[in-house]
Amino acid sequence: MLSTMQEAAPLISQLIEHAALNHADTEIVSRTVEGGLHRYHYRDACRRSKQLANALRHLQVKTGDRVATLAWNGYRHYELYFAVSGMGAIVHTLNPRLFPEQLTWIINHAHDSVLFFDSTFAPLVEKLAPSLPSVKLYVAMTDKAHLPPVKLPNLLCYEDLLEAERDDYVWPRFPDTTPSSLCYTSGTTGDPKGVLYTHRSTIYHCYAAIAPEALNISVTSTVLPVVPMFHVNAWAVPYLASAAGAKLVFPGAALDGASVYDLTEREGVTISLGVPTIWLGLLAHMEKHGLKFSTLKETVVGGAACPASIIEKFLTNYGVETVHAWGMTETSPIGTISRLKAKHASLSKAEQLAIRAKQGRPVFGIELKIIDDAGNPLPRDGKAFGDLMVRGPWVVERYYGEEKSALVDGWFHTGDVATIDPDGYMQITDRSKDVIKSGGEWISSIELENIAVSHPAVAEAAVIGVAHPKWDERPLLLVVLKKDATATKQEILSTYEGKIAKWMLPDDVVFVAELPHTATGKLQKRTLRESWARHYLR
Repeated sequence: MLSTMQEAAPLISQLIEHAALNHADTEIVSRTVEGGLHRYHYRDACRRSKQLANALRHLQVKTGDRVATLAWNGYRHYELYFAVSGMGAIVHTLNPRLFPEQLTWIINHAHDSVLFFDSTFAPLVEKLAPSLPSVKLYVAMTDKAHLPPVKLPNLLCYEDLLEAERDDYVWPRFPDTTPSSLCYTSGTTGDPKGVLYTHRSTIYHCYAAIAPEALNISVTSTVLPVVPMFHVNAWAVPYLASAAGAKLVFPGAALDGASVYDLTEREGVTISLGVPTIWLGLLAHMEKHGLKFSTLKETVVGGAACPASIIEKFLTNYGVETVHAWGMTETSPIGTISRLKAKHASLSKAEQLAIRAKQGRPVFGIELKIIDDAGNPLPRDGKAFGDLMVRGPWVVERYYGEEKSALVDGWFHTGDVATIDPDGYMQITDRSKDVIKSGGEWISSIELENIAVSHPAVAEAAVIGVAHPKWDERPLLLVVLKKDATATKQEILSTYEGKIAKWMLPDDVVFVAELPHTATGKLQKRTLRESWARHYLR
């Protein structure tokens, strides 16, 4: 029997068309690389995206071609999201914080044919170009007056390209299984791996992530994605805001606390999204200058576990709810969101904080389970912890360029160790490679780190398992103090009193000037373990 419903493949081009038709005069504001703020509206963004699509067509970009971007969050990058995917090609966002050797490997692995770049990255692109045989064209994302003085083969100017084109491009129709965008993992345990999204997976993810139960982005929202557009497509915010008709505010390269606060207040931002380090910088700036928010209602934190102290400070001191989220490149990325249920309204603030600190419940479409070392399912009791498995219509099935499936019995192994409680709230206790195994018991490095950063003198902390002659491994706490702050080992350790069992307490505290991070801002635990491997054996 056939259904009586229309068959319409959901495509990314429909998002920008919807925004242009129904939210034509809603603003998109960008802090530009050239200086100052750029303002225009969804109608303008759609028109320019069509001009760009025409330009790409005349440059012989075809369906399935990979078009790379090396750019900050801004209106031109936004246009590329829709022009490239809308014409059937694949937009490949590159992380400029990677080492040049990593970028070279990724671009060559993806076989990118065109590279668009902000002028900030002109020297980097000039350095990379001789090692990029597949890249035939380079496009500086600026106007002629700000064209960077670099020597690149077939260098073109973004604004010149658009000026030469009409805006009468008709978005093609094609199967929704057509690839749309490509992102690579950070490659902390080997070569980076590519995740190739489709129009269908992107739109399905958009439907789920935009909901009130999830990121709660609506036509009344003003959204500031501090998370870069080269980090899993800015957590899909360009798509979500377009679907909702929300005002979009792009921060460009200025991600420091003062700049984020200024843009938030200047543009009336209601929701902002970023990793914990961004919010630490913002809070520090506000505390130093005695500032308050006038419009901000929510911050969404992902990319790393958010310390409960950040959640508490935002809510208590500034009346801003912090929404904890979890996801990864392989999940597009939204997997879970930590919002309170109605029944939690009667709980104490401390009890509510304990729930908010969890990574949250899966959004509709995502399924989670935890398993033991033998692959057996573990109970959802909030106590048992095991390897976290995920599946859903926007979860990776296999990595780009690989024939072998990445799934285990239909589930993707996330590499996280987690608990799931009876209400479905998931909490990451560690990465499987970072969990500390001491005397046959497991210790969560994340829990120890979150407690450490609650100390007022601590700016950042990392806990690693270090070989021990008696206990196999014991936790070592590495601490970076805030500027001009002081603390002793005992003062730091006293923070743990009454919060964890004594046997979980770090055996030592070492004060360091800085901690190593990956290009996505995550702690490089492997580097730390190598550097401090014999600390307890010396």
